[in-house]
Amino acid sequence: MKSSTTFENLPPWLEFFTFPSVNVLHVLLGCIILGVSAGLLGSFAFLRKRSLLGDALSHAALPGVCMAFMLTGTKNPVVILCGAVFSCWAGALAIEWIVKYTRCKEDSALGMVLSVFFGLGILLLTHIQKSGQAAQSGLDKFLFGQAASLVERDLYILGGLGLVLCLIVILAFKEFKIVSFDPDFAQAVGLPVRLVEFSLATLIVLAVCIGLQAVGVVLMAAMLVTPAAAARFWTNNLSRMLWLATLFGGLSGAIGAYVSYLSVKMPTGPWMVVAVTSIFIGSFLFAPQRGALARARRHRLFRQKTAKENILRTTYKFAEQAGRWDTPVSLNELLQHREMSTAQLRRTIHRLTRAGFIEETHVGLLHLTEAGKEEAERVTRLHRLWELYLMTKLEIAPDHVHDDAEEIEHILTPDLERRLLLELEGELTDPHGQKIPGSLAVVAEEKRRK
Repeated sequence: MKSSTTFENLPPWLEFFTFPSVNVLHVLLGCIILGVSAGLLGSFAFLRKRSLLGDALSHAALPGVCMAFMLTGTKNPVVILCGAVFSCWAGALAIEWIVKYTRCKEDSALGMVLSVFFGLGILLLTHIQKSGQAAQSGLDKFLFGQAASLVERDLYILGGLGLVLCLIVILAFKEFKIVSFDPDFAQAVGLPVRLVEFSLATLIVLAVCIGLQAVGVVLMAAMLVTPAAAARFWTNNLSRMLWLATLFGGLSGAIGAYVSYLSVKMPTGPWMVVAVTSIFIGSFLFAPQRGALARARRHRLFRQKTAKENILRTTYKFAEQAGRWDTPVSLNELLQHREMSTAQLRRTIHRLTRAGFIEETHVGLLHLTEAGKEEAERVTRLHRLWELYLMTKLEIAPDHVHDDAEEIEHILTPDLERRLLLELEGELTDPHGQKIPGSLAVVAEEKRRK
């Protein structure tokens, strides 16, 4: 793809941005249009859990490409595109027919259509290659794509289709959104669900056909699914997800064109897939809410919080039994009541000491501070409230409520705590006869607020 035109004063990695030939601009714009269209339409397929549909349709396009060439004897992009659309639609109808009239599930139908149509396409392609037609040269590039072959005429066709796809999605966004998330509700409010699904499937077919020349039938599924999957890690809002998916798709197209310019032997389509896969891996790892590192950090903080609250409640229990909230407790006593290693216990004690909840005496004994007493009372109150709720409202035996409360106490919010106290008003002791600390004060404060 690299141009023969060189710039003496610029290295190749900068020369690309000067667009030394019009072919470079054509390839760049064509790849970006493909990425944007695939990211936009692939998001709806991804949300409807029909990601494999793009894979099946892209493979189903191959026999249509071959038949269009066999009937016309030309590789005119409009003719080839029409053949691909027709073949894709035949594949989509075949999938729907198999699911509707047989006992096969959708995944089985997708696999059958993919393999049968792709096999038929390979047979037709082999027949064309052995026919001796001079115009058949390069037809096999639709398998893996050849973005470098894009010319100005192709760009107009792809750009026009991409613009139409984007406009339809913008105009019918509300309908696509409702049908994607809740088709039963859409039907209940009077939306033409079948028409919307038909329109959405048609747009996905067109998005697949747009990418055939640049990426090919084999890799097109990745361009449909991966940008949407990457965008999903960053947001729970559909509008933002669509914008991110189009951004990731367009960026991967630009990266693929850039890498293939720097190295003559580097194909554009596969590098587009590598780029969007790298974006997906980065999103999977570093997204602030749904990323793997963020989830691991939240899990680690929750385990630390759970360990601290367990130690506080156990220390409070010793103090309660002794009748003094500052009763000292040893590490061995805590280890007898908590299933944790000595090292884990020491780390937890260190965090509690740093937070000002526990003080350690010179002889290795621990006792609650004033702030620690308040926090320990809160955790103990939540534990015993949940035990009491399970016994009185759900009629669970007193000896079966402790383990459940041991887990729930760490996730009960202040609002749920107030609701439990008001629900259990007048009940001051847990199922084991132990006083629920601070319950009267919280109920009194809630009544005063009302």
